[in-house]
Amino acid sequence: MIRALARLALAVGLVLVMPAAAAPILLKEPKPLPELAFETLAGTPVKLSDLKGKVVVLNFWATWCTPCREEMPSLDRLQAAFDPNDVLVVALAVERSAPERIKAFLDEAGVSRLAVYRDATAATSRAVGLPGLPATLLVDHEGREVGRVLGIAEWDGPIAIDAVKRLVERRRS
Repeated sequence: MIRALARLALAVGLVLVMPAAAAPILLKEPKPLPELAFETLAGTPVKLSDLKGKVVVLNFWATWCTPCREEMPSLDRLQAAFDPNDVLVVALAVERSAPERIKAFLDEAGVSRLAVYRDATAATSRAVGLPGLPATLLVDHEGREVGRVLGIAEWDGPIAIDAVKRLVERRRS
């Protein structure tokens, strides 16, 4: 996983796909994403395109997912490393759990900085072809997928932080 993130850091703008038990597949061009719709925990509709202009780290997870619980604190620390006006780390719960259960999960995990949304139908994960959870898409400021990591990653480590910094720098240039 670290080797895959290192490749991403060296070549931001490439798409990184980490299928289970296979080498990463790097594609040369950013990939347009379908319109992804979800909602706030209060039920307000949101689209991924509403976040355009920011680098988005879009993490797909669920309360029943043990690896998701393990990964969540590093995503929270990643958000702490960046101004939310530049980078938004989005925790998208793809499940039918009530908002109270989702909030309780995040509280138990010690997570407080993430933008939390919910997709009760899991349509978003199907729309982008995710085989399981956790999964994270790196989305550039134009709303295109530029990276994908399937499984747990160390999002607060130097490799991931450098990759996100490079995306922010590209946004500013």
